[in-house]
Amino acid sequence: MLHGIDVSAYQSATYGTNGLSFVFIKATEGRSYVNSRLSAQTKHGRDAGLVVGFYHFLWPGNVTAQAEYFVSHAPEKAGDILAVDWERTAEGTHATNAEKDQFIRKVKALRPHNRVILYTNRDFWLNVDTTSYAGDGLWIADYVSAGHPRIKAKWRFHQYTDEPHDQNVADFASKTALKDWAG
Repeated sequence: MLHGIDVSAYQSATYGTNGLSFVFIKATEGRSYVNSRLSAQTKHGRDAGLVVGFYHFLWPGNVTAQAEYFVSHAPEKAGDILAVDWERTAEGTHATNAEKDQFIRKVKALRPHNRVILYTNRDFWLNVDTTSYAGDGLWIADYVSAGHPRIKAKWRFHQYTDEPHDQNVADFASKTALKDWAG
């Protein structure tokens, strides 16, 4: 399995890259937030030769506007991966299944040459999700042994801890295989 991390404005623009094959960077949230370190974190990942992905924290409502907001701020490069982060907001709400699915489809329509995946936690996948739609792949958060999330669905990425930061593995035989899949 390949190792990677995900970062947001809470992490440095010069995060550690030793031993990593990929990084996911928070780009946007809702229709008003952009990661203040997005450009620097992207450059750092690209300079290190990592496969780069971007994610949007999905809020309920205005899904088309959120998708347009996300793709207008996430850098556009062949081989980048785009993801929707579907979980509870700080206010305890969450986008519906239909909104999650609509967001993924809209981002795929706006960026047809990029892979678009779903990030969610095990509880949401097992107890909230009713469609099992994850676009081009599932990125599951379940804090157990790396590569062994407690789900039966096929997954591409597994976030297995947030100590000392969000760490992930990818179910690909090599970095070349990940790059080929990403496009």
